[in-house]
Amino acid sequence: MSLSLQSEDLQAIVAELSEANHKFSQAYPGDPVHRQPVHTLYGGAHLFKAGLHRKLGQIGLRTLQTYAPNFVVFAQAIGLPGSERLPQETAKITVLEEAISSHPEWYQQTNEAAWRAYTIYQRVCEKLEREPVEDLRIDFEDGYGVRADQEEDGHAIQAAERLAAAMEENDLPPFIGIRIKTLSEESRDRSIRTLDLFLTTLTQKTGGELPPNFVVTLPKVTIPAHVTAHAQILDKLEKKLGITPGAVRLDLMIEMTQAIINEKGENTVLQLVRAGQGRVSYAAFGTYDYTATCNITAAFQSHTHPAADFARHVMQVSLAGTGVAISDGATTTMPIGPHRVPKGENLTPDQMAENRAVVHHAWHRHFDNISYSLAHGYYQGWDLNPGQLPIRYAAVYNFFLEGLNDASLRLTKFLQQAAQATLVGNTFDDAATGQGLLNFFLRGLACGALTEEEVCQTGITLDELHSRSFLAIVAKRI
Repeated sequence: MSLSLQSEDLQAIVAELSEANHKFSQAYPGDPVHRQPVHTLYGGAHLFKAGLHRKLGQIGLRTLQTYAPNFVVFAQAIGLPGSERLPQETAKITVLEEAISSHPEWYQQTNEAAWRAYTIYQRVCEKLEREPVEDLRIDFEDGYGVRADQEEDGHAIQAAERLAAAMEENDLPPFIGIRIKTLSEESRDRSIRTLDLFLTTLTQKTGGELPPNFVVTLPKVTIPAHVTAHAQILDKLEKKLGITPGAVRLDLMIEMTQAIINEKGENTVLQLVRAGQGRVSYAAFGTYDYTATCNITAAFQSHTHPAADFARHVMQVSLAGTGVAISDGATTTMPIGPHRVPKGENLTPDQMAENRAVVHHAWHRHFDNISYSLAHGYYQGWDLNPGQLPIRYAAVYNFFLEGLNDASLRLTKFLQQAAQATLVGNTFDDAATGQGLLNFFLRGLACGALTEEEVCQTGITLDELHSRSFLAIVAKRI
């Protein structure tokens, strides 16, 4: 066999190609390998204190038990497929609960709708007891409002002191952070001052330590200069306060049209991320602010509006493979009934029924919106009220349980194909799909949607799973 080209003929071409491949790998290191929370729950900074996440979980669980005292009511309220065929009588529901609890594998095979509805309800209740909030944001923006400078100064110091106390007591959710005001001319000085007061007070109390997975959310970003300035401010604060350089991560809120396409007609999303000088870990989409800036009136603003889909897809394409995780917007229909219980009194049956109808309607909309986001590849979203927590987890758990069997079969097959191809010296060129399937199980296990036993039924071990690398698993299996 003879070749026309010698190595010296290709040397310059290969060198340029290697450099280009290296630059591409640096720009697109791959999807995040760390755990991503399934939601971010926002709450006013003036309300924050140690143990708040547990209190919010108790409120969420109480709301669930009040308006869905069993798994059938819950499944029908959120519209789980097949829930309309479940029994309505309390006695029959109790019998079915006991039967599924005693023989879950049999019901999973013979009455999957009943098994899934029961399993989701049980796992949601357990989640609200064990880890009710995955990511909590101490909010100095929309959830806090505009206040006198002296008042916000006091709340910035108070929130930092309370966060330091929570760190001391090891009483925090897995992810936490603050949201400051935008860096527009109107609120720039206030935003910077709040950030300074908060971080200075916190690190004085903790000796320069930050909570695990701490992030600062920057809202209503419109130009890269906002992010650059923020990164530079953090550089100075970290140096002065003894914080590890680069430890403060950023979450950018994409909720203005200019954050999608700038005045030159260019895609702005990646420019905003790069302006953060390596600090940006998350980018969150703000559905309602964005559609408002598109001049869509309130009556037609919705989570599923085509304008919102366009922005989501721009964000998704812009940040795919960059290591920046994306998050979707909130549902603004709150699960709060119109009737409050007067002290020492009870609601009438009609008032209770009206409350239940309002809450169920809000739950159904929230469930549909989260399911819509998941189908579009957005695995994280915002929540605004503890009554939304049961629905967040129900929608996420339904997504993973619904796809469990198919993903298990596909991952098992992919591992076998990849190992065989590598064994005979061929290249397995669909590793990205294999990694995507692995990520499915990593996400499902992390949030409590899937159990270790369900994951291991794929043939993968927990040690292999926690390597978080499809190629590493294949290499060890040869």
